[in-house]
Amino acid sequence: MRIREVCFGCLLTRIEYECRLVLDCSNPENEKRVQNVVGICRDELKRGLSENIPSPELSSRVHRLACRMIEHIDPYVEIKERTNIEAEKLLAEVGGSLKTFRDCALAAVIGNTLDFGSKEHVVTDDFTGFFKDEFRKGFSVDDCDRIERLAARTVFLCDNCGEIVFDRKLVEYLKNKGCRVTVVVKGAPIINDATMSDAVKLGMDKVADAVYTSTDGIPEVGFNIRMISDELKEEISKATLIVSKGMANYESLSEYKKVMKLPPVAYLMMVKCAPIAEDIGIEKGSRIAYLTE
Repeated sequence: MRIREVCFGCLLTRIEYECRLVLDCSNPENEKRVQNVVGICRDELKRGLSENIPSPELSSRVHRLACRMIEHIDPYVEIKERTNIEAEKLLAEVGGSLKTFRDCALAAVIGNTLDFGSKEHVVTDDFTGFFKDEFRKGFSVDDCDRIERLAARTVFLCDNCGEIVFDRKLVEYLKNKGCRVTVVVKGAPIINDATMSDAVKLGMDKVADAVYTSTDGIPEVGFNIRMISDELKEEISKATLIVSKGMANYESLSEYKKVMKLPPVAYLMMVKCAPIAEDIGIEKGSRIAYLTE
């Protein structure tokens, strides 16, 4: 997907949110600083509208700019630690009931709602209750049977912290079924996305066959195919399936599939914004396991 001007408000709300995580805005000077950062990032978005790049590439540029201006490389650090802990507690409670691929995939999709700072989506204060309610509803789009049949050699693109705890459960399920699973996390902190540090702390490296980063130390949302290592390119070339978690990875891969050969892609996510819902042709708020071949 390409960025639209309608997306600016959502992205700039997130920029403002991460600024306020770092700056004490009871100080009027810091309030001015926040508004200055937002204004400069808005100008950068306007300049980038004409560029022929996927939306996450422009979003990444703006997030990197904001972090430089507030002089903080990881504004979400405390939120990430807290959501990982909360997710581990919930998984300890419900994990024994996640028996099938569909169960584990649905849990991982509900985990995708742990996504902070967007005006299009508010994270619940009662994630345990929310999880149980959403799990009872099941998938809005359910290609789980087809996805599972393709999973013999899977490249799994992670998204947020907290969510990655449920991703680990899904990876563990696939490994127990004899699949090879290569996991990909972010190469540096950006918004609340999971990094190698998170993956190791949560034991993903003990479950997956391999864990790679999507960049070599560059903060980048989504999945920029031009930034990945030769080793990861080799894994993708051999893969029978890519599992793509979250909206930014959808925005990236839906563009790349138009111009290059990729394995079948299973998009696992909660659709939290109207432009992506319109692009897929479903309702906002849908829980999807959506396969494109």
